Amino acid sequence: MTTRGRAEDYQPNVARPPDFDEFWAQVQSELDAIPLDPELTPVPMRSTPEVEVFEIHYTSLDNVRVAGWYCRPRESYLAGPYPGLSIVPGYVSEPTLPKSWAKMGYAAIGVAPRGKLRSNSQFNPGYPGLLINRIIDRNTYSYRGFYADAARAIDFLLTRDEVIPGRIGVHGSSQGGALTIVSAALRPDAIACGAAGAPYLTGYMDSAELTHSYPYEEMNEYFRLYPERKEQARETLDYFDCLNLAAWVKAPMLIYAGLCDDVCPPETAFALRDALPGEVTLHTWERCGHDAGNYWEMRAVEAFLAEHLQPASVDAHAQMTVG
Repeated sequence: MTTRGRAEDYQPNVARPPDFDEFWAQVQSELDAIPLDPELTPVPMRSTPEVEVFEIHYTSLDNVRVAGWYCRPRESYLAGPYPGLSIVPGYVSEPTLPKSWAKMGYAAIGVAPRGKLRSNSQFNPGYPGLLINRIIDRNTYSYRGFYADAARAIDFLLTRDEVIPGRIGVHGSSQGGALTIVSAALRPDAIACGAAGAPYLTGYMDSAELTHSYPYEEMNEYFRLYPERKEQARETLDYFDCLNLAAWVKAPMLIYAGLCDDVCPPETAFALRDALPGEVTLHTWERCGHDAGNYWEMRAVEAFLAEHLQPASVDAHAQMTVG
């Protein structure tokens, strides 16, 4: 039974499987055998004088066709090339239409992993449902494909001539915080930085004991129904826990968390900070819950991404155009 003390003193009960590297190498091998087949469709109705909007599709693990949004500055507004930015979604939220990020000078993709909007025709376990879908088999567990979809979004950005290789970032909160870590871990040579809020899927089993809020409560309900499957599920989840994937992250990371978060326990944010091998900054917010201090933190997120990705200055471009 997990007991609570000071969040920063938390010691995770997560084991790294001996064949962890081999498991993910096999996933990547399967991905490499599947053509990405990227597709871009302009969406004039959603575009603006500053930003071009596209609906996108690409193919991922199990030949699942994944959808999303892609937004880039118009050349007349800000000349390319641009740093890339992957915006990854929360558990129940749909993909972000990242027009505001494109207006800041990024070529930004709003990722819609399997089960999300326009990516749910081949796989749709529902919400609740995704977290425990096939949880006792690492080879069919839902997040195996879900993680691959997030990694392939980075591959999509790398196909774009207007995206600067080596200057691609990733950002999200909650499940998006987890997918930020996942993207940086599975594409370590492509990601230049990441900003992860209230990171989910971090210390899975401990989190389910530390909180009784959803989505982790899905696990508690499942284990009440199938107590004999708990250890088998633990073995599966160790392959997907961000605390194990963190070892592969090379890029500087910003983590932020609310110290009163009853959805993704703050203990796991401290544990993630300690698990990341490179440069990491942790911001914690007292009296903030699962919002992770977003109202105040977003300025720091924008500054962190800009520092590492260096988007062109819109103001400088405007002055140069006028001159």
